[in-house]
Order: sequence, then structure tokens, then C-alpha cells
Amino acid sequence: MAADLILLKSDVLGDADRDLGRLLIEVFLRNLAKRERLPKCIVLLNAGVRLATSGSPVIEHLRKLQELGVEIICCRTCVEYFRLEDKLAIGRTDGMVGILERLFTHEVLSL
Repeated sequence: MAADLILLKSDVLGDADRDLGRLLIEVFLRNLAKRERLPKCIVLLNAGVRLATSGSPVIEHLRKLQELGVEIICCRTCVEYFRLEDKLAIGRTDGMVGILERLFTHEVLSL
């Protein structure tokens, strides 16, 4: 079964090399938007919320996904922790109760 929800827990993909991780997350999101079957939702946790801020190198890829009907959800606690409330450029925030509800009612791909 294909994932309905993608959980991005970082602003990079992988953990060995940050420069490579930044490139990989960009390539991942760009190619995700080209898929025939898209997830219903992308949840951004921890440093992943940085991906949804103005100036993010992947903001256009997230915008394209949102235009294609993918809901972008940012963890409210994470946004507040990193003081990014005024910098979010895409998606909406939700609390942990809402995020937990989504995680327990969708097929999840966690990266």
C-alpha cells in the first residue's frame, strides 16, 4: 500500500552529510510532485518545519505539491520553538493532538 502521509522530521534527508541531505530533500520533493499518486498530507516536524519558511530552497516544490492538493502541516510546537511563526510561507500549523490523529489514521512514510 502506498503512503498517504509523509512525515519529514528534518530539513535534510539522511544524516551523514548535511550538504548532501539538503540536495536529497530538494530532489525528493521535486520528484514527489511528478508522481501520479500523491500523498494526502506532508507533516513537518522538528527541523523539518524550516522547509516551509520563506527563503527555503524547497518552498517552490512544497507550493507545487500544495497546488496539486497535498496538505502541508507544520508542527505548531516546532514552529514556536524555532520562532518561525512569521516566516512560514506555506501550509498551516497544527498541534500534536491533530498530528497524532493523522499519524494513526494514515499509511505513513517517515523520513
